[in-house]
Amino acid sequence: MNPGAKGTGATGTGATGPLGVAAIGYAFMGKAHSNAWRNVASFFDVPAIEQKVLVGRDAGQVAEAAAKYGWAESATDWREVIARDDIHIIDICAPGWMHAEIAIAALEAGKHVLVEKPLANTLAEAEAMTAAAAAARTRGVQSMVGFNYRRVPALALARELIAEGRVGTVRHVRAAYLQDWLADEQAPMTWRLRKETAGSGALGDIASHAVDQVLFLLGGQVSEVTGRLQTFVNRRPGPDGPEDVTVDDAAWATLTLASGAIASVEASRVATGQKNSLKLEIYGDKGSIHFDLEKLNELGFLDATAPAREQGLRRILVTEPDHPYLDAWWPQGHIIGWEHTFTHQIRDFLTAIQAGSQPSPSFEEGLNVQYILNAVEESAAAKSALVPVADRTSKGA
Repeated sequence: MNPGAKGTGATGTGATGPLGVAAIGYAFMGKAHSNAWRNVASFFDVPAIEQKVLVGRDAGQVAEAAAKYGWAESATDWREVIARDDIHIIDICAPGWMHAEIAIAALEAGKHVLVEKPLANTLAEAEAMTAAAAAARTRGVQSMVGFNYRRVPALALARELIAEGRVGTVRHVRAAYLQDWLADEQAPMTWRLRKETAGSGALGDIASHAVDQVLFLLGGQVSEVTGRLQTFVNRRPGPDGPEDVTVDDAAWATLTLASGAIASVEASRVATGQKNSLKLEIYGDKGSIHFDLEKLNELGFLDATAPAREQGLRRILVTEPDHPYLDAWWPQGHIIGWEHTFTHQIRDFLTAIQAGSQPSPSFEEGLNVQYILNAVEESAAAKSALVPVADRTSKGA
């Protein structure tokens, strides 16, 4: 895979000129997505776009962010923005509790939708979003979930190597996504620590990435799950005094895949010293693959079919022009960064819209991750009991 060519299909929105884009949310993810929208056409051959509107609740702050991030204007009412004829794409960077309402309204209005992961805070919301996406797709309206780590060139290369059989039959996978921004018990309360706004803690926030990578890399389906959740700091400082934390600080899961492979998944936001470390290890009968997000330009590969005297984990510097996405960037050895994954994501989304094809990960794929996360919660509530996960990916909900 070496994405770069422009598609030839219709936009599905009736647009005859540039596609008008509106982003909802201007904080962490809004900034990352804005950077991608601003730069994608400078490096990739994509349909013409215009950064029309940045939407947020605080009129002054969103206006300031819009000017800084390259948006033509700002607004505070997302419903009015969705109703505009000059808006063709809605990019949802708002917190998870807002995803379902905005996405469904946008899809029903005929707008293409990109929504940050996880798909929603609850299964019911995720199912409703997926049904809306399926209905919109029949009208040429596309949708995608923002699991941006699929667009790390090294991980896209890892997927190619696994699909080519370079590691043989995959037996087990280790996936650990570790951060430490909540390691200090005096770290303040935020919306991410309340179940009603965040849905879950480390489970939905970062374990969702790890689960999606297991599915992305192996191309398989999870059949059963065991899990455990833990909240280490139950109360944190709030503006009006201590508040109860109602989500998990850390999560553990064991996933059984239909292929027979076993994946262990660990996620923590209290792992002292770990800033943003997504580590993946894939072990097959002919080799293994190793990756660490904090070294995202590198992929470790061991070829167990080589003579024993020559075997060893070798470092692949993933900066060659025939590596995924990298023909658009810099000369060999000139590394790229975390922000580039969002540019690749927007590139893939736009070319799928132009080609009239379903971008991946679809809402169905996002829903599948939600079912797995929900099974982890069920298992944790039942003292790590084994919980089956039905294959709903092909059923569209």
